[in-house]
Amino acid sequence: MKLARTGIMAAAVLAVASVAFAQKPDFSGTWAPDTSAMPAPPTGTSGGGQAGGGGRMGGGMGPLVVKQTATDLTIETTRGENKTVMTYKLDGTESVNKVTQGRGENATQVEAKSTAKWDGSKLVISTQRPGQDGAMTTLTQSWSLDAGMLTIERPRPDGTSNKTVYKKTT
Repeated sequence: MKLARTGIMAAAVLAVASVAFAQKPDFSGTWAPDTSAMPAPPTGTSGGGQAGGGGRMGGGMGPLVVKQTATDLTIETTRGENKTVMTYKLDGTESVNKVTQGRGENATQVEAKSTAKWDGSKLVISTQRPGQDGAMTTLTQSWSLDAGMLTIERPRPDGTSNKTVYKKTT
């Protein structure tokens, strides 16, 4: 009887450990936007996102190259000639990245401070950086995997959100 109970308890511990491990997906890979899986933008918006250039924090409409380790998430985006690399610590401590704000000759590099935290199977990245007017702006993005598709959702100040869906290409 004790042996059966011990076996059941061991199986339960393994099942819980498996579920806990499965809650943190690996976002590594090359991802391309899947416009067929994205919702239509809300009416009356320009669809410009929350920040320009590298300030999109890896969630624009271009391809993403993502590398994930046990401690870091690195996101590489390329738009035309511009490549942006952002690295986030996955333990909830602050990460500092340089992002491009503005375009052309008006573009400047600003410091963005971010924290990335797991919320179940979602990774929530919150970034503070100076806005165009110099006031600090907080931008949030939530990363999740569902049926092999990567979804990055960014809440907007008006209560709506921008959602970008990506399919893995490699």
